[in-house]
Amino acid sequence: MKGIKYSLCLLALLCFTSVLHAQDDLYVGAERFLAYKYAVEGKRVAVVSNQTSRVGKQHLVDFLLGEKVNIVKVFAPEHGFRGEAAAGEKVQSGKDAKTGLPIVSLYGSNKKPTPEQLTNVEVVLFDIQDVGARFYTYISTMTYVMEACAEKGIPFLVLDRPNPNGFYVDGPVLQKGFESFVGLHPVPVVHGMTIGEYALMVSNEGWLTKGKKADLTVIKCLNYTHKDKYVLPIAPSPNLPNAAAVALYPSLCFFEGTPVSVGRGTDFPFQTFGAPWFFIGSFVFTPRSMPSSPHPPYENQDCFGINLRNFGEYFMSGSGELYWFWLVEAYKLSPDKEKFFTPFFDKLTGTDKIRKAIIGGMEGNEIPSLYKKEVEEFKKIRDKYLIYPD
Repeated sequence: MKGIKYSLCLLALLCFTSVLHAQDDLYVGAERFLAYKYAVEGKRVAVVSNQTSRVGKQHLVDFLLGEKVNIVKVFAPEHGFRGEAAAGEKVQSGKDAKTGLPIVSLYGSNKKPTPEQLTNVEVVLFDIQDVGARFYTYISTMTYVMEACAEKGIPFLVLDRPNPNGFYVDGPVLQKGFESFVGLHPVPVVHGMTIGEYALMVSNEGWLTKGKKADLTVIKCLNYTHKDKYVLPIAPSPNLPNAAAVALYPSLCFFEGTPVSVGRGTDFPFQTFGAPWFFIGSFVFTPRSMPSSPHPPYENQDCFGINLRNFGEYFMSGSGELYWFWLVEAYKLSPDKEKFFTPFFDKLTGTDKIRKAIIGGMEGNEIPSLYKKEVEEFKKIRDKYLIYPD
């Protein structure tokens, strides 16, 4: 308990060295219509989008329809087209109530568009805000759509957006045999790339089926660098409601493979962690069932834990590394260590090395040594596809 409190206090002293700021002169890819108008004009267009797909205050789909672009369908990722579905909740296909456009779900059993779903499509636009973590499923959705387009020879355009965690690269690199929808490629947990740069890497490294390459165009952002501390104007998913949650997510998501709550079912998901048996500190939260988190872990039970809201916003937004200390200490405090790690944990880390190291007594500050060399090798690959300065 003292170790966790001391660590938080010490690091909080550094909070003002990293200041989040808005960049008024930054233009995301979707806002640069003249840069991709040629590709959609007179074509039958499919759009892969969600609530973050904005051109100013308008949804991308509404904007394009206003520009007389012939949108024939919308593909919806996890959380749905309007971003209302909870994590893991089934996303229904159907029609958009506002536009009447057909919506095809790409979450659940249909993660990759079928040839039939692309029969009347001449070009696909992808515009979804990512948060730069390997297990955030939008990059997996992008990969499957890009692969389907490559198989049919359909041009694939990524309307790029900044990565709020794009200023660092850290975490274990996914090992062969640990692939899943929360990790398809041999990249670190935090890859430090925009979704457009990531698409270039996936296509050109031969990571699509049978090594196919996509007919890929990235409409880049203007006036963006990886050093920018970009604050997302719209929550990218229901349980990442603010900058603190986005910054903490790469470090806290590992708890999703353990019996520790990350605050789902509260007003501050991914800004805390705890459990009924986690008797440290004075902070208590009680998860409730809500639309963003139906029946969360420890529903209606008091959980004791650590409040990370200020810590996440002011320190984690500029720390430049994953924070393993919390996970290690939680394991030490667990009353049933044999059941602490679920099979999902290894999918999140992309390896079994982290789990085995923690069980073996490795401390949080020692864990990065397990993957330091892998990260350096990945950075050499990453460098080939960067389109913004580091």
